[in-house]
Amino acid sequence: MNAFHFFIEYSIVGIASGGVYALIALGIVVIFKSSQTFNFAMGEMMMLSAYLFYTAAVTFSLGILAGMVAALLGSIVLALVIERVALRPMMGRPFIAIVMVTFGIGSIIRGVVGMIWGPNDLQIPAILARTPVLIGDFFIPGKTARAAAIAVCIVLALILYLRYSRAGVALRAAAADTITAASMGIDVRRVVAFTWVIAAITGCISGVLMANVNTLTPHLGVVALNVLAVIILGGMNSIGGVLVAGVIIGWLEAVTGLILGTEFREITPYILALLVLLVRPTGLFGSRGIERI
Repeated sequence: MNAFHFFIEYSIVGIASGGVYALIALGIVVIFKSSQTFNFAMGEMMMLSAYLFYTAAVTFSLGILAGMVAALLGSIVLALVIERVALRPMMGRPFIAIVMVTFGIGSIIRGVVGMIWGPNDLQIPAILARTPVLIGDFFIPGKTARAAAIAVCIVLALILYLRYSRAGVALRAAAADTITAASMGIDVRRVVAFTWVIAAITGCISGVLMANVNTLTPHLGVVALNVLAVIILGGMNSIGGVLVAGVIIGWLEAVTGLILGTEFREITPYILALLVLLVRPTGLFGSRGIERI
């Protein structure tokens, strides 16, 4: 194999990983778009969802399908409790105060997971086939390729749903002007709760996919930190931008690891995001908000 062959192969694998990044980022962006709340607990919610799947599918021997349903329901209930109990009373408070609340929620979830499941890595049931995918002469690990395909399909489906459904119209209206949206009969609080449900679903699916590609560990939520570069690059208020940004960041990480070494792959996405912010402070696809006084 020559250097060009390795470059293309790593690029394809990186693009595939970017699909999962986009799925995680979508949950963060929809919450921010509806309520200007940055959910730093997304990684821990994702990690807890994978543990719920493991508990239902393995501990209680319910199987993969029932385990996934249980994990989704548990994630949605948790998200609604967080929104109702911890964040709804914070509406109108300073942005940094809300951010610190999400930090605290993430710490609580990590502590609870450590107390219940312990620090050891766990192996969840295989939901993704290991058979490698071949695109011409290029080899892609089977789990990575299938996880990316599932993630991208879900991201596209949610983007289309939010673009054309009544719920999506209500979300965009609430994001544009909450006061005007409320005066037109839109229940803004209900819209915000709906975005937390979306975040729970995307977090649960991405958590199970990530745990299947790797292993289930209390540190699984750290992967959400890599998604920050995706959100910054795509734009904090751009739902469609997360898919393009996820692909770019995934590709950049893979190519950087190949050319410069693994020690550089963690920082280059943030360097790119910083350079983009110097030119476009709202990201590649973000829009500047207009305030009326």
